[in-house]
Amino acid sequence: MVKSATSGPGFRIAFLSWWVIWAFIQAMVISSYGITASISLVDGFLSNFLLAAFCLLIVNNMKYYLPQKERYWYVLIMSIGLSALWLLLLRASLQFFFKNEAAYFQVISNSLSIRFVFGFLMIGCVAVMSILWYTLQEQQEANKRKEAAEQMTKDAELFRLRQQLQPHFLFNSLNSISALAGTNPEKARHMIQQLSDFLRGTLKRDDQQMVSLEEELKHLALYLDIEKVRFGKRLTTLIQVAENSSKAMIPTLLLQPIVENAIKFGLYDTIDEVAITLTANRQGQQLLISITNPFDPETAVFVKGTGFGLSSIQRRLFLLFARHDLLTTSHLNNIYTTTLLIPQFNHESNNH
Repeated sequence: MVKSATSGPGFRIAFLSWWVIWAFIQAMVISSYGITASISLVDGFLSNFLLAAFCLLIVNNMKYYLPQKERYWYVLIMSIGLSALWLLLLRASLQFFFKNEAAYFQVISNSLSIRFVFGFLMIGCVAVMSILWYTLQEQQEANKRKEAAEQMTKDAELFRLRQQLQPHFLFNSLNSISALAGTNPEKARHMIQQLSDFLRGTLKRDDQQMVSLEEELKHLALYLDIEKVRFGKRLTTLIQVAENSSKAMIPTLLLQPIVENAIKFGLYDTIDEVAITLTANRQGQQLLISITNPFDPETAVFVKGTGFGLSSIQRRLFLLFARHDLLTTSHLNNIYTTTLLIPQFNHESNNH
């Protein structure tokens, strides 16, 4: 609903002050024609009181009906009509109060055209200002609705992107549990428990957009425990976090799909031991995270751009921070590196 231009004590005080000042000015002008001070004051205050009432009438009219560009003639006609009605009502009122003042009525007769022009200008100006005010308010309301709709769309896409990444890991884990069930039931039960803990933690964080790096790494550790059951001694991990980085805020559930991507490229095409390294360091208003893994350039098949799952991560970061440069990848000397830049700003106080 559009907020009324006549609401608020500030507007009412300014509106009343304007008409009181103008009533005194008008009374002084009328008294300069030899009219007594009492008659001049009544004329000034009565004419301005009625004029203010007609101005408020047109303000409230514009509240419920804003003419389109091609119908601005409506404002002109209404201003002329209300000015004429105001003048007729004012003249009748003054005749009722001062019917025996012949000299005064001569002044009124001589000033009718000036009064009409003045009334038309005042009512017309108020009408135009009302149109501008309500148009601005409607535009602001429309922008708020648009922003709310865009935010809902963005939140829905963020949720979808997060949910898309889970099945890859879940299916792989279930396949591993199935394989272990026959050969190593104890290890399979242990893996089921770890998977349960991981999924429970994931569900608890579905309503969180940002978490601390320390909390995200605890969740990542559950994932890595499961992967180490799958790959055994072939998988080793090294996590190095600078002291100034543990409380930095990052999007929740961001690291697991990236580490999963590193494991895919590092272990799927080799039987050797593979080390996945994660380093984090805060640099001013940015948190720099690097995840590296070895790869065999002869067997590794890179998805064009950023690789498995990383395009979704890149899209998610853009939705959150409106930047395309927050995720980059590179490979040198058979080492594949994924680099994240997470802006901090005031995220420390926005963990919700």
